[in-house]
Amino acid sequence: MTPTHRPRREVAGLVLAAGGGRRLGGRPKALLVHRGRLLVEHAVEILRAAGCTRVHVVLGAGADQVRRRARLGGCVLVDNPGWEQGMGSSLRAGLDSLSGTGARAALVSLVDQPGIGAEATARVLAAYRDASSLVAAAYDGVRGHPVLFGAAHWAGVAASATGDRGARAYLKAHQDALTLVECADVAQAYDIDTEEDLRHLGDPAAPGPGDR
Repeated sequence: MTPTHRPRREVAGLVLAAGGGRRLGGRPKALLVHRGRLLVEHAVEILRAAGCTRVHVVLGAGADQVRRRARLGGCVLVDNPGWEQGMGSSLRAGLDSLSGTGARAALVSLVDQPGIGAEATARVLAAYRDASSLVAAAYDGVRGHPVLFGAAHWAGVAASATGDRGARAYLKAHQDALTLVECADVAQAYDIDTEEDLRHLGDPAAPGPGDR
């Protein structure tokens, strides 16, 4: 097997899509529409286009609606009943769902960053070497998403992931092992957090799959 194909087998995509959109009036972020499709569908497609053949999606707010409306065939859907505790709980749930699957790394993306496309995601995936890999996209030198965690890091990440800080503490403590991959030339790392941020979404009035 060539090195080009190896990451597709060993690295699983992990979408954190549990957010409740508190500053968006309580609209679950996974169900926002971008270019005629749900944000969660868009996030999954980006990981697949980048080369991940296996994708796990962590759901929380509006999980039942997401299951009904989103086209997520082939994905493993992971429920996070503690999603209100913050992104850290979703990261823990996602990594736990990958244990025992044979995956040697997780490529983690956030559902509310549609400006990060397949090209940037593929760059991070290409930096994978083995279970000790620790890689993150960078934007003008500043660390961002997606982030690739080799399996050797999962226990440490899970132990330190609290609140909405996710893996920040772990990544800061392991800067010497972290490979940064510059992506500012091919992606925009904005978040969809507020009503003002909705301007980044294409076709905001387009119907989702459950409305067609």
